[in-house]
Amino acid sequence: MVLLEFSITPLDKGESVSPWVARCLKIVQQSGLDYRLHAMGTIVEGELEEVLELFRRCVEAVAEDCNRISCTLKLDWRKGHRGRLESKVASVRQKVGEDLKTI
Repeated sequence: MVLLEFSITPLDKGESVSPWVARCLKIVQQSGLDYRLHAMGTIVEGELEEVLELFRRCVEAVAEDCNRISCTLKLDWRKGHRGRLESKVASVRQKVGEDLKTI
């Protein structure tokens, strides 16, 4: 399974990019993959092919009316592990021994 964290930012649409983030999040929701939106991007969990295809679809959706896009990706691939969107945070929370602010 893979965790893919990504952000897609149109560079030619001004200061606020929330309309394009919303466009991508509709695609993410429709994918059926588990995900978390946070202040600086989105994390999805799935098979490698699934998350890369989802990212491609999001880039193409933003590119429909943008001439230049900046993308950031971070990929965490680990054999045989599912549910890491929750378990990775729970592991750190347990080691700290107190509640932490999370998304």
